[in-house]
Amino acid sequence: MVHTYQVTGMTCSSCESKVKSSLLMVENVVNVDVSKDENSATITMDKHIALDKLQKALTEKYQISAQHHSELAEQTKSWLETYKPILLIFFYISLVTLLVQFSNNRFDGMQWMRHFMAGFFLVFSFFKMLNLKGFAESYVMYDVVAKRLPAWAYIYAFTELALGIAFLINFNPLVTNSLTFIVMSISIIGVLQSVLNKKKIQCACLGAVFNLPMSTVTIIEDALMIVMSGWMLLNLI
Repeated sequence: MVHTYQVTGMTCSSCESKVKSSLLMVENVVNVDVSKDENSATITMDKHIALDKLQKALTEKYQISAQHHSELAEQTKSWLETYKPILLIFFYISLVTLLVQFSNNRFDGMQWMRHFMAGFFLVFSFFKMLNLKGFAESYVMYDVVAKRLPAWAYIYAFTELALGIAFLINFNPLVTNSLTFIVMSISIIGVLQSVLNKKKIQCACLGAVFNLPMSTVTIIEDALMIVMSGWMLLNLI
C-alpha cells in the first residue's frame, strides 16, 4: 500500500532527512520518499496507518495531511481487512442458524440463540485447537484467571468445546447457560482491562491462527455471549 501525503514545514535537506527517518520508525512503514520541493512524503506501508499516528512521529515543526485519499475510507477498509475472519464467521453462523428456523412454523428466538451459541463455541474452540499451545501463550497475556493459573488457558479451550456441544444437544439448559454466563463474564474482565489500557496484544479468540488485535470487537464478542446466556437464564427461571 502506497500513499502520498502533504508535509509542510520542510525548508532544507536536513528537514527531508528528519522527516524520512522519523516516518521510517513508524510500525508497518516499509519505505519513505520525501521531497521538500513538493512538500510531500510518499509512504509505502504493509497496512494503512492512521494519520494521527504519522503526525505523532514528527515534531511540531512538520505537519502531515492526506491530499490524495480519504482517511475515513482507508481506515474503514483497513478495519474490514483486519477483522474479515471474525466477521465472516459471525456471518456464516448467523446465516446457518437463521436458515434452520425456516423448518419451524414460526421464528423461535430461544432456539435460534441456542443454535447460534452452539455454532459460536464450536467454531471458536476449533480454531483454538489448531494450535492449542499458541492460544494458551496468547491467552495468559490478558486473562485474569490464566495469568494466575496458566493451565486454565488449556482448560478454557475445552470448556468452549463442551459448551458448544451442550448447546447443540440442549443439555441441561440451566446449567449450560449458567456456566456460560460465569465463564464469559470472567473472560471479559481481562479483555476490558487490555482494551482500556490500550495494550497492543493479540486477541486469542481465534487461537493463534489469525493475528487479530485486542479491541472493542473482542468486547462485543464476549458481551454477546453474556447477554444471550443471561437472557436465556431469565426465561428458564
